[in-house]
Amino acid sequence: MRVLVACEQLVAGLVKERLDSGVSPLEIVNSLQQGMAEAGNRFETGEYFLGELIMCGEIMQDSMTILEPLLSGSNAEYKGNIVMGTVKGDIHDLGKNIVVMLLKGSGYNVIDLGVDVPIAKFVEAIKEFNAPMVGMSVLLTGCQESMKETIDEIRAAGLDTKVLIGGNYIDDVVRDYVGADYSAQAATEGVRIANIIFGA
Repeated sequence: MRVLVACEQLVAGLVKERLDSGVSPLEIVNSLQQGMAEAGNRFETGEYFLGELIMCGEIMQDSMTILEPLLSGSNAEYKGNIVMGTVKGDIHDLGKNIVVMLLKGSGYNVIDLGVDVPIAKFVEAIKEFNAPMVGMSVLLTGCQESMKETIDEIRAAGLDTKVLIGGNYIDDVVRDYVGADYSAQAATEGVRIANIIFGA
């Protein structure tokens, strides 16, 4: 616990220091996200244990409490509905939460379904909110099939919504396999893709 507190204080201090020196909040978020991606990679290779991965996530969350108010676009124009969620079988939400925050700050109404989201819940939310875009987050490679099945069901329901998938291991190969329209690893890329879909 002492190590966690010390690390949180160290990173929070560095975040404030960079803000004071004029670095943009978004640039700091990108740096933090790169650090989390590296922690995820080390966990996958066995270099980090689960406790270390969780600790990195808590440090990131602590830093985001400083940055989130600075990222919110209070005067942003409302652009449309986006459904977001972490796919069935995966309970990781850090990356998703960052994307949700940035999308809201960019003027989108985000319907966040949370984690371990059943296929039917994605389909129902897209219908209910008539969402032109749905974002699916995944960290565990074992949940890739769950993502594919969810997208298959969305297509089978005849919903004309664009599907964006994101996660630290997501690439064009995974995108094509699961049948998504877009893929992103960086949170800012998610916002850029949303702007393309909505013509913003």
